[in-house]
This record gives sequence, C-alpha cells and structure tokens, in this order.
Amino acid sequence: MPSQPSPPPVLDVPADLVAPVFDRRRAWLVTALIVTFMIINFADKSVLGLAADPIMDELGISHSAYGLISSSYSILFSLSGLVVGFFSARVSSRVLLFVMCLVWGLAQLPVLIVTAVPALVVGRVLLGAAEGPATPMSMHALYKWFPVGRRGLPSALQISGAALGTLIAAPVVTWLITQFGWRSAFAALAVTSLVWSAVWWFVGRDGPYDQPAVRVPAKTGRLVRVPAETEGPVREPAETEGSVRVPYRRLLLSGTVIGSVTSAFGASWAMALSQAWLPSYLKNELAMSPGTVAAVLSAVSALSFVLLLSLSPAVDRLTRRGVSLRLSGGVPQGVAVACAGVAMAVFPFVGPLPLRLALIAVAFAVHSIAFPLHYMTAAAVVPYSQRGALFGIVAATGTLPGLLAPSLTGRLLDTAPSAGAGYTQSFALAAVVMITCGAVAVCCIRPARDAARLGALRDRPEPVSPGPVR
Repeated sequence: MPSQPSPPPVLDVPADLVAPVFDRRRAWLVTALIVTFMIINFADKSVLGLAADPIMDELGISHSAYGLISSSYSILFSLSGLVVGFFSARVSSRVLLFVMCLVWGLAQLPVLIVTAVPALVVGRVLLGAAEGPATPMSMHALYKWFPVGRRGLPSALQISGAALGTLIAAPVVTWLITQFGWRSAFAALAVTSLVWSAVWWFVGRDGPYDQPAVRVPAKTGRLVRVPAETEGPVREPAETEGSVRVPYRRLLLSGTVIGSVTSAFGASWAMALSQAWLPSYLKNELAMSPGTVAAVLSAVSALSFVLLLSLSPAVDRLTRRGVSLRLSGGVPQGVAVACAGVAMAVFPFVGPLPLRLALIAVAFAVHSIAFPLHYMTAAAVVPYSQRGALFGIVAATGTLPGLLAPSLTGRLLDTAPSAGAGYTQSFALAAVVMITCGAVAVCCIRPARDAARLGALRDRPEPVSPGPVR
C-alpha cells in the first residue's frame, strides 16, 4: 500500500493554555482593512507612471531623468523593509501599519507645495521608505488572525490589493489627471491615506495566532498543538517552551528562502516596469489614448486579481490534503515567473494588436501569483518569532528591481536608436531576469527538507482533542 504524503511542516504552534478561538468576523474585518491598505499602497506606486508624460512635459526632463525619479522611490524601500521587519516582534502591527499609512499621506505633499524635480524626489524617497515594509508587515499582521491551513485566501486577497490598486487607480487617477491636472491625483491619495490611518487606529488589532509551542511535562514530553477551532482550556499544567530560534545566516542560505527571494525578484522586475513605464509604452508606442491606456492597465490588473483569488485558496486545499508545499507553492511560483518572462520576450515582436495585448497581459499579470506564494514558502521554514524579520529581509531583497528596472529602462530609451528599440531591449532584459529567477525558484524551494535541516521543527505537532492532555 503506498505511503501517504507527509503533512507540511507547521512552525507557528499556539502556546496559550487557552486555545485561540478563530474569530471569523474580526479576522475578515481586519482582512478588508488590510486589502484597502494595499490598494492605497499600489495606487501610490502607480500615480507617477500614470502622470509620466505630463510631468516630463511640464518639467522638461528626459527619459533618463524621469527613470531616476521613479527609481528614487526604491532608495530606502528595501532598507526600511529590512529594519522594520526586525522591529515587528517588539512593536504591534496596529502601530506599524498606522504609522506607515500616515507617512504615505505626508509624502504626497512636497510636490503640491513646490513643483520641481527635487520635490518629486523627496516625496518619492519618503514614500518608498514608508511603503518598503508595507507588504511583509501587512502579511505578518494578517497571519496573526488566521491559523495554518486558512491563510491561502486572505493572503491572496492581501496581495490582490496590488491588482485592485491598479484596477481602481488607473481609471480614477487618469480621470483626475485629465480633468484637474496631475497634482490633483497626488492630493487625492494624500487624503485617502490619512483617512485610512484614522480608521485603522480605532479598528485594527493584533490577532492571537502568534504564540510559541506548548511542551507537555508528562511522560511523553512531546510537543502538541491545540487546533485553533478548539475552545476551552487545557486543564493539566503545561510548561511553555520558548520559540525555537534559528541563526538568520542559516535561514537566508536555505534553498527555500533563496528560491522564494529569487521568485519575488523576478516578479518585482515586471511589476516595477509596469508601474514606471508600461503606461508610457502603451501611449507612445501603441498610440493609445489615456482612456484606452487606463482600460488596458485595468484589464491586466483584473487578470492578476482572478489568478490570485483562484490559486492561493487551491494551495490551501492541497496543503490540507497532504500535498507538499514544494509542489503546491514552490513550483507554481517559479513556473509563473518564467512563463511571464517568456511572454515579456515575445510580445514586442508580435504584429496583431489583440495578440500583443494578450501577451502583455500574461507578461505583466501572471507573475503576480509569486507574491503570496513566496511568503507562504518562506514562512514554512522560519519560527514564528522570526517571521516578521524574515519577511522584511525577503521583501528587502526581492524588491530591489524597483531600484534597478526604471532607471535602466530610462537609460536604454535615451541611448537606443529609437524609443521602440529601447523598450524592446528593456523587455528582453526583463525576460532574461524573470526566466532565470523562475528556474532557480523551481529548483531551490523545498520547504519540508529545509525545515528539517534547520531544526525549526523539533517534533511534528499532533492535534489533540478538547479536554485534558494526558
């Protein structure tokens, strides 16, 4: 009889003598707020790209200068994500997300006061510093409200804030820019950020699923886990065991973390291009009107949204059925990034416009499924107390393309024989990066193996029924 597949490693094990109760209403309210948080986050990122042409025309700047302005957003982005990740174990998610969104609103103000390149750079640097920790810290906050096996859908919704941000922002911001000038879009986003901060301060809370393991001081001495749905106390005395800690060097050199970071790097390269240069490419190379550009960007974002909502819950179901996280999460993220890279290489050479637009959608949408999956695979090999810090490190390294891709594209556009040739070279470079990153992710991500090697899982947790632990 064939052996059953072993369940995936579970590293965040509740420790409280009273088992956490899954508060469905509060968990989904927090999820809705975090999705809104991510929508604002990606609208902030997209506004500069949507306003690229009027800004370049008004300020008289070149493609290279605009590319540097766009890249300035990422100067402190990775560093801030790394630093805040290490503070996440000491500062509540409620405070972290409140401060971040408050700063987002303030970062939109310099360009409203002084219309000049330095004001744009200052605003983008400040915005990048405040948004660097946004994705990992909001994911960390979300994980506090959902037990293992229930995180796929909320994770997908959190990441889908990127798609929704573009889906909603593209037409709204384009309308604001067309009707009231590009500054109006910055002002609207500032107000939106400040309103969200106020709501979150009064409604947001930290969830209960961030507890260490429980060691039963009985004869077996084994680790046990009380399921989140179990209500009622564990009546026998139990000794709380501190969370296992693994040196960060070992965590960062594990194949799963390397593969997860690599897949995020490839996906982030495509995302950086889409935010900084795709609107300008559609307008100038494909001769689209601003309204049509907004519609195409919304369609690409809608495809990302559908993929995210379809795939991540499927990963949850496969995980509960015992399918390894490598097959359910590691391989799909690598394949998605590689496939998007192939489409990126091909679409500039395709003649018929409908086919080219279909390939553009694949190139700039399919990679998005790597974002929730790379957090899930990285989380599988890290103890709960180090999860926020590791998420910060993963985000800091995986999002470096935001610093590289826009400025490199601007330089290529200014040095190539024509703008069309510059775009083609830029997309070819992106394709090489994405295909390579996808292949590395498929080969390296092996959560069960790396969890065992790191010793983060000492004993396999076993569910126990309500009542005394004997």
